[in-house]
Amino acid sequence: MNRSISLKELNKVDQWDIVIVGGGASGLGSAIDAAQRGYKTLLLEKNDFAKGTSSRSTKLVHGGVRYLQNGDISLVIEALKERGILKRNAPQLVKDMSFVIPFYDWWNSPFYGLGLKIYDMMAGKMGLGPSTLLDKKETVELINSVNQDGLKGGVIYHDGQFDDSRMAITLSLTANDLGATLINYAEVTDLIKENDLISGLEFLDCESGEKFSVKTKVVINATGVFSDRIVKMDRPGARPMIRPSQGIHLVLERVFLDGPHAIMIPHTSDGRVLFAVPWHDHVVVGTTDTPIDHADEEPKALEEEIAFILSNASQYMTKKPQRKDVKSVFAGLRPLAAQQGDSTKTKEVSRHHKVNVSTSGLISVLGGKWTTYRKMGEDTINTAAVVAGLKEIKCKTKKLMLHGYDDDAPTEDPLHVYGSDRKKILSMGKSEDNNSLSKKFYISKNTILWGVQNEMAIHLEDILARRMRCLFLDAKETLRIAPIVTEIMATALQKDKNWIVKELKQFKTITQNYIL
Repeated sequence: MNRSISLKELNKVDQWDIVIVGGGASGLGSAIDAAQRGYKTLLLEKNDFAKGTSSRSTKLVHGGVRYLQNGDISLVIEALKERGILKRNAPQLVKDMSFVIPFYDWWNSPFYGLGLKIYDMMAGKMGLGPSTLLDKKETVELINSVNQDGLKGGVIYHDGQFDDSRMAITLSLTANDLGATLINYAEVTDLIKENDLISGLEFLDCESGEKFSVKTKVVINATGVFSDRIVKMDRPGARPMIRPSQGIHLVLERVFLDGPHAIMIPHTSDGRVLFAVPWHDHVVVGTTDTPIDHADEEPKALEEEIAFILSNASQYMTKKPQRKDVKSVFAGLRPLAAQQGDSTKTKEVSRHHKVNVSTSGLISVLGGKWTTYRKMGEDTINTAAVVAGLKEIKCKTKKLMLHGYDDDAPTEDPLHVYGSDRKKILSMGKSEDNNSLSKKFYISKNTILWGVQNEMAIHLEDILARRMRCLFLDAKETLRIAPIVTEIMATALQKDKNWIVKELKQFKTITQNYIL
């Protein structure tokens, strides 16, 4: 995947079948589906792939136990099916994760015991393992760090875990393999209409400053929390279609959750569940649910959100996490599809996705969740094909092996998320180029070069936040190694010292949002 080659493709295509705006889960899923059907497909992303919501999740591929609790049965069934498909199609990225729910009230036992058995039944042949009730001793044996004061027992169930931005990069590579053209740092500035119907769009190459105009049979708006920006290009007076909600996560050292199992905290002070999940030899704890009025590209964790997670997590951990223990904090925005009604509780807003078509032909895919990205893409392209009058071709992504497919990737190897590309990375340059630049997490010269040469990484943040997950694991340590990484990137990209200074300055500013 090469950005220069993608830009040259613009001159080779007179009219695209489909142009997708947005390089997150829904946009990339749509690009894969469209390309596999044989449609001429272009995807434009204003920033980097998965810059926003799609890199800031709880790292779960799941049906959604809390959705079952809320009675959203159809979403749970769909998500469980898609969970199984995703694990089958990308085993190097999705793995089974066992979750323990500790009980401190006896009435919780039958509720969650029965509920999770229903959860297992819904998964059917795609299930990852049966749920089982636990007594107090068994619960403590599985989660040594759980608070034993008043503990009655628990239940263990199984769901999926993944690395969200690595999944996004894998999807972009898959779309590219199938013939789609993808360009990051390409900001759509206007829609072009003929006879009140959308016939193309204009975009700015944010790197060169060059402006482009492309023709297309249909435009798909897959920009998540920023969907209303594109909608207003089409209809300036349109009502908001997105109701954003902020969720934050705290990242702690592994000592706060000793063992391979995650914890699901069933009841918090705001009624939501809380997860503590092992991830890249750290622990991710989240999430909050805070309604917001304005979507920022760099959302910041609020003090009340930080206090909320620390307070609720402390009730279930023998080692109480404090602010000083937080290695990184990251905030993300949920692109919830707006609904009628006056409720301010975003947990009551459905996570189902919606595909909307305007009178001018703009297709907007709204809402949804990472787990159902493939189904979102299928529904969106089915609609796009009708709107654009494209040849009817059935979706074939259910059995599509994603780029780097490897069902034998060694999970103890930090490079396992690259799948079959792992061996290519290890064989680059000298053997010492695979040595980690940090003792806190894995990042090597070869992974940096691979991101630049093969994954369209062109800025320091692209490498340290999304190609590698350093910024999300330990922000201060990431700042320490940033100068080394920048030097390696500058050589590969043929950039001068001014570029290095600029990149480090910008990255330092961004990093402050991740440090408490």
